[in-house]
Amino acid sequence: MDHHHLVHFLGLLAIILVGAKIGGALAQRIGQPAVLGELLAGVVLGSSLLGLVDAKDEIITLLKEVGVIILLFEIGLETDLKKLLKVGGASVAVALAGVILPFSLGYAVCWAMELDYLVSLFVGAALTATSVGITARVLSDLGRLQDPEGQVILGAAILDDVIGLVILAVVTGMAGGAEVTALGVAQTTGIAFGFLVVTLLLGLWIVPWLDRILQVFRMPGSPTIIALVVALGLAWLADQVGSALIIGAFAAGLFQRELPMHEEIEKGVASLGHFFVPIFFVAVGAAVDVRTFNPLDPAAHPILLLGGLLVVAAIIGKFAAGFAPFWFKGNKAIIGVGMIPRGEVGLIFAGMGLSSGIFDRGLFSAVALMVMVTTFIAPVWLKWLAVPKKPQRSDSEGIEDLVAGPREED
Repeated sequence: MDHHHLVHFLGLLAIILVGAKIGGALAQRIGQPAVLGELLAGVVLGSSLLGLVDAKDEIITLLKEVGVIILLFEIGLETDLKKLLKVGGASVAVALAGVILPFSLGYAVCWAMELDYLVSLFVGAALTATSVGITARVLSDLGRLQDPEGQVILGAAILDDVIGLVILAVVTGMAGGAEVTALGVAQTTGIAFGFLVVTLLLGLWIVPWLDRILQVFRMPGSPTIIALVVALGLAWLADQVGSALIIGAFAAGLFQRELPMHEEIEKGVASLGHFFVPIFFVAVGAAVDVRTFNPLDPAAHPILLLGGLLVVAAIIGKFAAGFAPFWFKGNKAIIGVGMIPRGEVGLIFAGMGLSSGIFDRGLFSAVALMVMVTTFIAPVWLKWLAVPKKPQRSDSEGIEDLVAGPREED
């Protein structure tokens, strides 16, 4: 990287962080979660409006991926595995319904519009996604992540990601002409779920050894760095075995919560998150091209119609899934709304459809519209349903708020 590129990168980074801060502060000023402002800041800064942030930029993409890994690691550290297991049955019910209902509705919309069979499958697959990062961040800001509803959402969203990866692998294989067999699907499913289970079991065994290592390296910041190395290593390993990076990072957080000094690690990881996580949300917003939704352009009308129908299907499918665990006594509406945002996961599905040749630009834009609306509507809806447990701090309280906006302590 020469001096010119370095200066350009530093300026871009400053723009992203300032945009995230301003967007988050404005969102909170009108009573909305900071994440909503960060997403909107990304749309404004993206190529379709101001053109200052290119979501396809390689370095921004890398920083974005680091951001989501740190976010999921942080969420894992904040999550009590025992609480998560207590609502395991409800999470499984929500996850399964949250895959079957949106997939069926998405496929039906495409079938009604006489789209190709493979296109219909891929669109249906895109609707199964759930962005655990966005919902978890909103619930954390509201002080509701540790509530039973928050734990159900968290477990269901993680399962949805695993199931979604399986569906994506199968549909992508069909697009490439590969033969889909029951054995192949079972193998992909086994790898995805097996990694999560084995990692958690081995993690609990590793905790005492890891604690001894942390006791040896008592330099300032060492516990955070060592814990982060474990998280990054598991994220890499998850990708190598065919699972998702975020699954590995989340699992690392879950078992490292059992460490005696987990509170010190949480504070260190949160400090890193104040820098990296806003980059992730701004980049997700910047990936949306609002120019493809111009109602004055006749060519955009079919795209808007398909996108609108997919938005309805996406919202109904996930919201209804929240009511699947009929025995659960909590607020099922919060669960349903928490499952709605597609975020970066939905964009990954859409991007795969475009790169594999299944989607043209119009279909990609229609799916992107669904992703954008579900991503933006969920934080507002959640804020209305889930009243914050504690008053949100003012914008001037705490230097840590400089980048990511206030976060509630549980």
